[in-house]
Amino acid sequence: MDSAAEVVIEVPTAAGQGRLTVAAAAQPRALLWIGHGAGGGIGAADLVALASELPSTGITVARYEQPWRVAGRRVASRAPALDAAWLETAPAVDELAGGLPVIVGGRSAGARVACRTAGATGAAAVLCLAFPLHPPGRPDASRLDELLTPTVPTLVLQGDRDTFGGAELLRAAVEAAPGDRASLRVVTVPGADHGMKTLKSSPFGARDVRELIVATTSAFIDDVLSAPTSR
Repeated sequence: MDSAAEVVIEVPTAAGQGRLTVAAAAQPRALLWIGHGAGGGIGAADLVALASELPSTGITVARYEQPWRVAGRRVASRAPALDAAWLETAPAVDELAGGLPVIVGGRSAGARVACRTAGATGAAAVLCLAFPLHPPGRPDASRLDELLTPTVPTLVLQGDRDTFGGAELLRAAVEAAPGDRASLRVVTVPGADHGMKTLKSSPFGARDVRELIVATTSAFIDDVLSAPTSR
């Protein structure tokens, strides 16, 4: 889908103006509402790939820019403010969805927001791109509890070179957590770092990364929509 076909919707919040950039499906089956990380915006390659490819499969993609980013600030707001702005935007997203299932998600910090608020937004599922399990070099400061918060199907796409917690470490942490975690799936993105970038020497290149993310996400959403409990 050409970016010219996207619609931009300004959404006021208590923290300032937020923004939804919507790539609409011609015959939508669901809506993917996805946020950006603390170090970048909705132009991240993985977010762009989803917005470009998923509408042709019937999934409308709404990429959300937090107010701090819209205002041009370089430092992200703290978690409570991020969550509040996201929740204030939920009514606009629900209106866009028109009663169709809403899958929430994000990359890095955006994934944390989606996980923390999944219950409040009534999400049908959660998509996490590069979930930051811990700050670089601080494995003791785990954020696993946030990832385990959603009670709906959750997909994590994680690079095996991610300094915020690689795929194997994340998978092991999930498997060691108490309770049934069958609805949480971790998929490895070979050779990818936190920004989903691979080394030039890697046999798995940028196109491979994009294709894996789009195909895995598409299959995940299909599974969610085919489940009897999908609204």
